[in-house]
Amino acid sequence: MLSSVDELIKLLMDNDYVIDRQSAIAVFLSLKLEKPLLIEGPPGCGKTELAKVIAKALNLELIRLQCYEGLDYSQALYEWNYPKQLLEIKMMQQANESEIKKRIYSEEFLIERPLLKAIRSDKRVVLLIDEIDRADPEFEGFLLEFLGEFQITIPELGTIRAKQRPYVFITSNKTRDLSDALKRRCLYLYLSYPSEEKELEIVRRKVGRIDEDKAKKAIKIVNELRRDDEIMHKPGIAETIDFVTAMSLLDAESEESLKSLIINVLLKDEEDIRHFERFRNGRGRKEDSEDS
Repeated sequence: MLSSVDELIKLLMDNDYVIDRQSAIAVFLSLKLEKPLLIEGPPGCGKTELAKVIAKALNLELIRLQCYEGLDYSQALYEWNYPKQLLEIKMMQQANESEIKKRIYSEEFLIERPLLKAIRSDKRVVLLIDEIDRADPEFEGFLLEFLGEFQITIPELGTIRAKQRPYVFITSNKTRDLSDALKRRCLYLYLSYPSEEKELEIVRRKVGRIDEDKAKKAIKIVNELRRDDEIMHKPGIAETIDFVTAMSLLDAESEESLKSLIINVLLKDEEDIRHFERFRNGRGRKEDSEDS
């Protein structure tokens, strides 16, 4: 088991995840205290990747619950295998009602979903509850018992407690406020986009041999897009890595070739592309005027 924050930082670095000390402290405490870690921040800043790397680095199974609008407890916790239950009822036509209920509401007919699977595992796992802000606010209520006690109550079977407490990472893109009740059950970490120096180190680790000047130029372009309030879908770290790789593959040097790469690799929305082209053309006319 990890004994210090420095050991955690080194372990993550060994798995090509660059983390600052303050963030590493939050992760370390979450692991040692066995408390869920709520990670908020913009899309593409490394929230989901952090949970994945922790699982890989500690050699633990990763169980992922991807949240979305309309997600309910049956898709997250458990549900009964109704077709199999109906077939069993037909086969038990001579049995009385209590015998039938006892039979069909047994382990054999229970379908595990991510949360139940995580606490019934014989070995400790990493549970990633991804993009919880995309789920309906009511869904958070289903999580409170789980996050507070690491247990799930199934009316027909009783309360099931964790054999091994999972390491829980909950991510949010902060598109809406989460409930105070959920936040109280978690430690907290806010991740933002990395500094240019940190992102260069990430690119070095992920891409391998790179042209430092091209990589710095690419990162500068990415950060300009991130600072532009009119760009709705900001490029994340993964897009930076793709952009640096694409620049090397195509040996992009001219303004026109860079424009094509920006549009194809960094911008993922038609309105963002239109804004970029308007801004670029306007800047070009301004620069031409200044030159003259």
